[in-house]
Amino acid sequence: MACNFQSLCLIFSITLSVLLGPNFAGASSIGVCYGMVANNLPPPREVIDMYTSNQIGRMRLYDPNLEAFEALRNTGIEVLVGVRNEDLQQLANSYSAAQNWVATYITPYSHQIQFRYIAVGNEVIPGDSAQYVLPAMENLQNALGNRGIKVSTSIATSVLGVSYPPSAGAFSQDTMEYMAPIARYLNSIGAPLLANVYPYFAYIGDTIDISLPYALFVSGKVVTDGRLSYDNLFDSMVDALHAALEKAGAPQVQVVVSETGWPSHGNGNVTTPANAQIYNSNLISHVLSSRGTPRRPGNSTETYLFSMLNENMKPGAAVEQHWGLFHPNKWPVYPISFL
Repeated sequence: MACNFQSLCLIFSITLSVLLGPNFAGASSIGVCYGMVANNLPPPREVIDMYTSNQIGRMRLYDPNLEAFEALRNTGIEVLVGVRNEDLQQLANSYSAAQNWVATYITPYSHQIQFRYIAVGNEVIPGDSAQYVLPAMENLQNALGNRGIKVSTSIATSVLGVSYPPSAGAFSQDTMEYMAPIARYLNSIGAPLLANVYPYFAYIGDTIDISLPYALFVSGKVVTDGRLSYDNLFDSMVDALHAALEKAGAPQVQVVVSETGWPSHGNGNVTTPANAQIYNSNLISHVLSSRGTPRRPGNSTETYLFSMLNENMKPGAAVEQHWGLFHPNKWPVYPISFL
């Protein structure tokens, strides 16, 4: 049975690539995260080829991997690239370090790679490195000059002290001292807040009040919040962040979902290939519809799926190694279209 399922997935992927052809101008606006915490992945050039053959138009890289950069030249893929958490202190304390970072990782590639955002740290608020995020962002933005690349930082939804109902969304006391000035800075430079939004974790943390269909976009039921109505958990979580940004004095800041997804294994019947396919397929349709969220209607929520490949060296629970859309041998975990 496993062999037949894999064969079906491979045939689907090949057929999709043939039908779409090599015209990358029609690439999807959906992004996919390219994680590398594994010892059995294909080389970056082959992974980037998987992006183009599947018409994936955007990529998140967690650090400025030069081998990946070389493979990305002239592909047309838009890139969200991360600053390593361990580099934040130096970049915050030294403008020359920020200039050197830009000169090393951005300048040599910026004419052939479309850098979309720079994520200055990933999920470091709250924590020991939180104090370095904003000054590092400011130094890097100044070092970037007029390249048109915006800096931000990628946060977990745990920065919220209140997340339900969405209109009550607010940053927690532990994070407000960092998030409020960051939010206002993003507002001033016209940059979005990057957020890792996981209905999967929200669901397994509260299976009494949250239904699995609501988390998977298939509920059919509507949850009301004043005059707004929600038919899925993803929109509710994103709008809680929008509400928090408004309360922090940054009403114009958009939320870009820098990670979301559903694991295909590791937690019983909740994490099956079928459920992962349902979530990710419905999410793609939702984002591409440009419906937006109830609080921010009519504007598509820019979104990056986590992740391209299963990563066998990710620490933690078993699910951590099973977020990939593809196996390391490049076979799809389940059929999925990005268009």
